[in-house]
Amino acid sequence: MKYKALCENHLFSKVYAANNRHTAKTVSVFVLADKHAARLRKANPEKEKINRVGIVASKKLGGAVQRNRARRVIRRAFFEIERDTPLAKGKLIVITAREHLVSGSCLQKGVTPVKTQQVRHDLEKAFGRLGLLP
Repeated sequence: MKYKALCENHLFSKVYAANNRHTAKTVSVFVLADKHAARLRKANPEKEKINRVGIVASKKLGGAVQRNRARRVIRRAFFEIERDTPLAKGKLIVITAREHLVSGSCLQKGVTPVKTQQVRHDLEKAFGRLGLLP
């Protein structure tokens, strides 16, 4: 188990209020140290700290198809980064999709959608600036 989903609204509010963020072209990343990391480590079968991650795509991005695609692309890019480089553990991470991520909707002719590689590059840059990468 690499990470746990962040589901509670009060945790999203705390992460946003901490104002430790980096905004890129396709995503915004917010980070906060998890106060309950030790308790979650005891519950984890591998007995190590884990990150709790929330992925957000607001209705400003478009319909359900665009929002689901944005979340899917972000999740894939996050898994690729986590597989290749170890991230700092014991953090609350919120990744928010920005309008540029879905501006290349498949429904519009002549516009190509944003690829996972672009989102991965933006996430790596954000994680590096926020001190999550070694």
